Amino acid sequence: MTLGTILLIVIILILLGVLPAWPHSRGWGYGPSGIAGTIVIILLILLLLGKI
Repeated sequence: MTLGTILLIVIILILLGVLPAWPHSRGWGYGPSGIAGTIVIILLILLLLGKI
């Protein structure tokens, strides 16, 4: 497996993890999805710059 494949799997797992599917996580607001979005943006910038 290449590093790109591993990063793609990690990004998909992060995006699935921030969905407010459980009753206890519905009150969390935009915190988890905002953090996941920030991580995805940082990874995209690093990918476009050729650092990954």
